[in-house]
Amino acid sequence: MLDSHLIAKTAPVALKENVICGDGYRITLLGSRLFRVERNKKNIFKDSATQMVWFRNMGVIPHTKTREKGVLKIKTEKCTLVFDEKKRKAVSIIFADGKEVKANNKGNFKGTARTLDCSTGYFQMLFPAWLKRPWVLHLEYSDGVVGNRGVAVIPDNSLLLTEEGTLAKYQGGGRDEYIFAYGSDYRSAIRGLYRISGDTPLLPRYALGNWWSRYKAYTQKEYTNLMQRFLDEKLPITVATIDMDWHWVDLSRFGKVPMGWTSFTGAGWTGYSWNTDLFPDYKGFLKWLRDNNFQITVNLHPASGVRCFEDMYEDMAREMGVDPASRQPVKFDITDPKFINAYFKYLHKPYEKEGVSFWWMDWQQGSDPKTWGLDPLWSLNHYHVLDNKKTADGEAQRGMLLSRYAGVGSHRYPLGFSGDATMHWASLRYQPYFTVKATDIGYTWWSHDIGGHMLGVNDFELYLRWLQFGVFSPINRLHSSCNELCGKEPWKRRKDVELCAGDLLRLRHRLIPYIYTFNCKTHYEGKALCEPMYYPYPDRREAYMKKVRNQYMFGSEMMVCPIVSKTHKNSGLATVLAWLPEGRWTDFFTGFVYEGKNNFKTLARELYDIPVLVKEGGIIPLSADGFSNNSDNPKDMEIAIYRGNGSFDLIEDDGKIEELLKQAVTTFEVKEERDKLNFVISKVKGASEVVPQKRSFKLSFKDVVGGKVCVRVDGEETDYKRVSGATLSILLKDIAPSQQVEVEIGEVEVLKNMDFKERAVELCSRLQGGNNRHAFMFRKINKAKTVAEYVKAVKKSTFPKHMKEALVELL
Repeated sequence: MLDSHLIAKTAPVALKENVICGDGYRITLLGSRLFRVERNKKNIFKDSATQMVWFRNMGVIPHTKTREKGVLKIKTEKCTLVFDEKKRKAVSIIFADGKEVKANNKGNFKGTARTLDCSTGYFQMLFPAWLKRPWVLHLEYSDGVVGNRGVAVIPDNSLLLTEEGTLAKYQGGGRDEYIFAYGSDYRSAIRGLYRISGDTPLLPRYALGNWWSRYKAYTQKEYTNLMQRFLDEKLPITVATIDMDWHWVDLSRFGKVPMGWTSFTGAGWTGYSWNTDLFPDYKGFLKWLRDNNFQITVNLHPASGVRCFEDMYEDMAREMGVDPASRQPVKFDITDPKFINAYFKYLHKPYEKEGVSFWWMDWQQGSDPKTWGLDPLWSLNHYHVLDNKKTADGEAQRGMLLSRYAGVGSHRYPLGFSGDATMHWASLRYQPYFTVKATDIGYTWWSHDIGGHMLGVNDFELYLRWLQFGVFSPINRLHSSCNELCGKEPWKRRKDVELCAGDLLRLRHRLIPYIYTFNCKTHYEGKALCEPMYYPYPDRREAYMKKVRNQYMFGSEMMVCPIVSKTHKNSGLATVLAWLPEGRWTDFFTGFVYEGKNNFKTLARELYDIPVLVKEGGIIPLSADGFSNNSDNPKDMEIAIYRGNGSFDLIEDDGKIEELLKQAVTTFEVKEERDKLNFVISKVKGASEVVPQKRSFKLSFKDVVGGKVCVRVDGEETDYKRVSGATLSILLKDIAPSQQVEVEIGEVEVLKNMDFKERAVELCSRLQGGNNRHAFMFRKINKAKTVAEYVKAVKKSTFPKHMKEALVELL
């Protein structure tokens, strides 16, 4: 019997009021837009939970049903399922507006893939041992729960998850399908998936900072010196990863050892005993990391079981009925409850007590013959997350694992590890799209090897562009291979790149309050941090276009257009095509202001900038606590505020598990009326004790350069400090959670883009090459007196295409 904490809580039996049965079929209503359709000639149906679906016990779903000429119609308040009783097949969905769509996956947006291992962009290379040359294949994606026709059909072919917490094959046969009929309400479709499969858990706050990772046989001294360097450089790292060389890899030191099964990676890939040559005092090493606010994850490859040289071999052997004197391996068997219990009891919990925060499941090969269709990776993900929800001392905590995707429902087991991508522009070019489209199957926490893992090219520009994307991706985990020349430390780059990389790492740490809010929104509302553009703009055809598929929303306030191509040599500019939805958008880095008219625009940036556009009325809370590894709710904050009408709910809590959580919400609201701007920080709602009792706020009005400012705290006018800078900023100190702050700015002076002639001089001055030639090309542009003349002169000029686009970008 599995230990109780390894048995997931499920409620798989549906209310009888939601079930409609017929000859050879059963239909279950799981929502007004979500249907389960089972087909079985013997009328044998399953009520057990499965790997994919855990919950069918919903409240009563109001519906009506009619039959006519063998066609059953089940109508809810949102849509109608049309079912052919003779063929035992769902035919179509009729939406409330009368539109009828066939119940199939035509137009499905797809979900995600298991891994990006050995991939360069969309192509993946496989290396079968018997093949002289690698296979080059397209990545394979599972179906998602959304599509451009509004209907998606997800079959459930997964194993049964029994009440005892183990897996079993379903013997009844037939088909089991879930029909998602949410139209273009994509977020509700994701919530529907979470309702039946389980929510995405809340991540620990530290997971949202910067991670350090490298496949390298560090010594204890090397690793602590490296982490100290990060501390000294004020480069915050919240997660320290130790790759597989933490354990013994060269097994020749143990003599002739019965090895049992080993994967293609070799006998030393699996291990559980610290390499005391590299880490002579591993307990002290773990303590040093934890004392300096580093959370720790270490690498696992469990397929070869527990061999006789491991420190915990005797305990494992006795537990599993193996004579320790025989020196025979304790075989890995993730189907055996006895092995699973011992696996965590002896191999993992002791190390967690000594400082390991969570585990990195790097790979698991093969399948288990005892349970047909079992993917051991799924089982490892499942049991590891459940086990990590309990500390070594038996206390409840948030569980986490770093591992590859193992099918529908894997959102329950964050975080995703996308594998070993090559250091190539094509890899970077593909990752934004790959990341955000995974939202279509509810998998919202992909973690990539930022900078690339292996092979490819060592390119400083590629490194910086990848890091820019990493800062605005779900998880920012720097990683590389053991190649001594490929480390991702900023100080191993050219000085300008080093400085910019450092700023980016600090920015990611500052963004934790904003990102954490969407961690909560993902869990409670099914709203992802990174969403495709068609989620907030489902009715705009531009949002679906391939040419802007890398563009995405980073939370509700920021739109990211990552640059994934090299700069042009002569100008030092790189470009990206962006779609600008209706409204005003202000660049987070440059301050450029754009009037969106559902138009496309080419954005040009130097190496050090990435287009991150904040919406009109956007509000972004940032930590201002400095650059230690501390990721707690900040005492000092900067609030970036953009003109318009908008609000933002900052969510903070005490870090406990969901059932014990104390949560606080601070609402920020901005209102604009003519030349007046009003900004309010409301009193904290909820458990105000979880936030600092005296908090400083730097209020940065990012697109305002001046105005008459009045600040009131609880209705009383109060003093404030004006902070010098290009835009208006004020500093307020010692604000209590129970206080309300109101800032009024009258006679607002707004930030404007520079004059088009000034911008032209700035851009053309960057061009490398002959001065006379450039002066000649610029002469007619410089003579233009109106915008129309200027645009005409730019079009007729002989400047390169990207320069022409840059010259008219701000018009």
